[in-house]
Amino acid sequence: MPEKASAEITAAGRTLVLSNPAKTFFPERGETKLDLADYYLAIEGPLMRALGGRPVLMERYPDGAGGSSFFQKRVPKNAPDWLQTTTVQTPNGTPSQALVAADVAHIVWAVNLGCIGLHVWPYLAADPDHTDELRIDLDPSPGVDLAMVKEAATETRALLDELGIEGHPKTTGRNGIHVYVRLRPEQDSFVVREAAVALARELERRRSDLTTAAWWKEERGERVFVDFNQNAPHKTVIGAWTVRPRPGAQVSMPFAWDELDDIDPQALTLATVPARVAEKGDAWESMPERPQSLEPLMEMHRRDMAAGLMDAPWPPVYPKMPNEPARVAPSRARKPDK
Repeated sequence: MPEKASAEITAAGRTLVLSNPAKTFFPERGETKLDLADYYLAIEGPLMRALGGRPVLMERYPDGAGGSSFFQKRVPKNAPDWLQTTTVQTPNGTPSQALVAADVAHIVWAVNLGCIGLHVWPYLAADPDHTDELRIDLDPSPGVDLAMVKEAATETRALLDELGIEGHPKTTGRNGIHVYVRLRPEQDSFVVREAAVALARELERRRSDLTTAAWWKEERGERVFVDFNQNAPHKTVIGAWTVRPRPGAQVSMPFAWDELDDIDPQALTLATVPARVAEKGDAWESMPERPQSLEPLMEMHRRDMAAGLMDAPWPPVYPKMPNEPARVAPSRARKPDK
């Protein structure tokens, strides 16, 4: 196919024109822009159950994975009239009109712009005041292997089970694991972050040899960091079922808990996931039907505050928050005069 050819794709009842469909997006095996669009069409059902109706931050790679890239929050002014958008904000309050994953045609439209990474807000565009996802990011520090991340996921599941909360795991498309909890839409993102801080601290209490809630890298050691700040207001996380901008086209893929021991994140790619879904189905299919209460984790948060703990540090792009400790790494903190 000539490099400058175009291809027509039917998605969600719309016909979209894909420019340069033969352009290589993933150099490890040669998958193209068209292959990426076809992948999303092949897993449309699971994809839209996870992302449908949510704002999306686009990570664009004009020259394919491994090339130069930029994040785009604003939808271009020349976007088609049918494209659904919603107003999102940065931590400092700057508004932007962001893409809404209204249907798979919106995803294909983004692919045509060279969008490979799809980063998703934890609320529906129709209800931005209520966060309906708690996202537990089990992030490997340097020296932490996949077996340790899986063990941390097992500990996370045990804690959630003890609290009567149902969690659902997915690969990150790299070396970590995310555990999502679909929530009743009862609270804003500030409350959800409080719950995430409480969960991270409790995991560290139970397995300080394995997990840490330490925000400062110098304090983490070779432990799995439970990144509570992925739940801070205006934060996005790589979307379930979406392809990462890696040469091997790895997917951030939901899986069942009984698959944890055998899951190989590197093998879950644009090329392998559709057949797996056809065989095994969507591990998150029932998740939207059973939204969970955040109250058990909020009770844990209130206990920690009553015991005198301060809030955990926030990322540097956020304004100083009430009850937040000094936002400086311990090694750089001013030592008291003797």
